[in-house]
Amino acid sequence: MSYGSQRGPRRSTGRGRGKEHHEKSKRKEQKHQYGGKYLLEEGEAPTFEAEVEKTLSRLNSLGSQVFAFSPFTQYYDDWLLSLKSVLSEFESNSAVKVDEDFTWLRSQIIADVETKLGDRKREEAELEKVTRKLSEKNHLLVQIDTEYAHSTHDLASRRDSEIKRLTRRVHDYEEELEQANLMKASILSPFARRAKSQKIAEVTGKLAVAKADLESVVKQFEVEQEKLHDEYEKNKQTVIKQVQGLEKELEEMDIDGSIEDRRLACEALVNAVKALLQRKTS
Repeated sequence: MSYGSQRGPRRSTGRGRGKEHHEKSKRKEQKHQYGGKYLLEEGEAPTFEAEVEKTLSRLNSLGSQVFAFSPFTQYYDDWLLSLKSVLSEFESNSAVKVDEDFTWLRSQIIADVETKLGDRKREEAELEKVTRKLSEKNHLLVQIDTEYAHSTHDLASRRDSEIKRLTRRVHDYEEELEQANLMKASILSPFARRAKSQKIAEVTGKLAVAKADLESVVKQFEVEQEKLHDEYEKNKQTVIKQVQGLEKELEEMDIDGSIEDRRLACEALVNAVKALLQRKTS
């Protein structure tokens, strides 16, 4: 195929034509090699070696490609399309004559990397499930804290109300006892002295019961508060461990595991192209 001009010949004065024609012919015949790549002059048909070098470069580039963001599966189809495009362009080039060995090996490598990337897609689907579970567990932690705060507030309200009621009762009995002690009883009246003693004993008994009730209630609320806190810590620590497990699982999964799969596939294709070159040039 020619990429030269299709216009007709132009008249020339003839000056310098021999030298100019010689330089153009020299450039057309000249083929340079730089950094392992064959550089062709414009209009020169590509050679098999040049196509091999170009293809190897493109395969190495695809093999080292890093995907930027999760989900990484969003890049898989485009990457496979680019890989197949490179191979198709190589095989369809007029300068390239692939053999059955290359065709079979290329098909095996492509099929293998497609299978591995398909597995990666399923793994990334699991990643989404883990992410949802982690969100649910974090929400549960907030719910546990909120419920504990409400329960603690309700318990404190009930405790304060009950302690206030019993404290008032103790105070009333203490005042009643003080008044009983201040009662005047005639020395000459045994009945009056007996009544005063009975009143003091009765109020003293009631005061003792009231104090015992107050102390019992205080301890009861302390036990209830401790039980509530222990239950809260138990539930929270259980969920925290689940969150930590999910975070670790998520961290391990939120890495592009296809890097090695894609690198090995391109490396195998590079070796296959090199082997084809060796067979064709030997």
